[in-house]
Amino acid sequence: MTIRRVLLVDDDAAVREALGQTLELAEFDAITAGSFVEAKDNITPEFSGVIVSDIRMPGRDGFHLLDYAHQQDPELPVILLTGEGDIPMAVRAMSAGAFDFLEKPCAPGDLTAVIERALRTRALVLENRRLKAQLESGDPAARMIFGTSPQSEQMRARVRAAARAGTDVLITGARGSGISKVAEVVHLSSARAKGPFQKRSANGLGRAQLAEVWSNCAGGTLFLDEIAQLPRDTQLALVDMLDAGGARLIAGSVENLGAAVEAGTLSAELFYRLEVMQFHIPALSERPQDIPVLFRHYVAQAAEQAGLDAPDITEDVLAALMARDWPGNTRALMSAAMRFALGLGEAEGVSEGLGLNERLAQVERSLLADALKRAGGQARAAAVALKLPRKTFYDKLAKYALKPEDFR
Repeated sequence: MTIRRVLLVDDDAAVREALGQTLELAEFDAITAGSFVEAKDNITPEFSGVIVSDIRMPGRDGFHLLDYAHQQDPELPVILLTGEGDIPMAVRAMSAGAFDFLEKPCAPGDLTAVIERALRTRALVLENRRLKAQLESGDPAARMIFGTSPQSEQMRARVRAAARAGTDVLITGARGSGISKVAEVVHLSSARAKGPFQKRSANGLGRAQLAEVWSNCAGGTLFLDEIAQLPRDTQLALVDMLDAGGARLIAGSVENLGAAVEAGTLSAELFYRLEVMQFHIPALSERPQDIPVLFRHYVAQAAEQAGLDAPDITEDVLAALMARDWPGNTRALMSAAMRFALGLGEAEGVSEGLGLNERLAQVERSLLADALKRAGGQARAAAVALKLPRKTFYDKLAKYALKPEDFR
């Protein structure tokens, strides 16, 4: 659950308590302080929430707090309150960079609406910073493997572990899951990142061809796709090359390699060498919450390549996408995103041909969204209306990438 933090600063204890209760009832995490000095330690560039402060306070007033907050982080939203209600003070507050200005006493709905808007702005700022930091961090796993699900987090961790290990690697996954891309991320994350990286299909690759490409990959990495399809004679040569060193092998497969060993089509010695460091790419159907993240990325990428403005992606489009099984995995999702970016009707066709489970998922998501709309984005009220335990309700929201704040 997202923490919706608000730092509330007011020297009047009664007003501070009343406003604090208003925030708690609206499911904000309120931190109260009676002065700038009390509030100061919470005001940092890492503060994930927003600040609501009275202007007229003894000693250091709200304008001083605003200046200090913007010295720490120019993009930290500060909402100023005053009982004076005069226009010059409001103008001064806004020109000084306040996010908004409200007159006390203000209606609870007006206050919470401004805070919601400020929190959305703050979340976007922090997310953009996080993405920028990833791009500048030199961490290819963070830059190139998208998704917010636990499975994606685990996959990034496995990629980093494989890169550090320096051993040969086996990557498995369903068709279209991006095995070759993940192999490249392992290479880029490793100590061999500055060396060559080549991809080859194992099917029909002869000894001489393998020897040539292995030599070309010295100091780098060779990715062999569908390793079980490598001719048996070439498999023996590959084992000798692994013993000799010079390059690193990353093998990919959509097959059950254990069965290939039992059938005698894959060398047991080669398999056991690769088995030391292996990991599996989860299918999209196992991590539906990644679909909106991936789809938005692919749409933006396709629009940029085509020189077009990226089209709006509605909640209904995302709901239909998340209800599909995606047997073609990320490759199929990428194709759908390209059609959508080019205006070829993917949004209208995403729900066609769905099975019973997919249609039920669409219905469930629609019911959750409708309950949140009726409750004004208040998750607790929506859960009660649907007669769901709170944890179950939040689990379902995570499953369908629904956020209560989007319905306020």
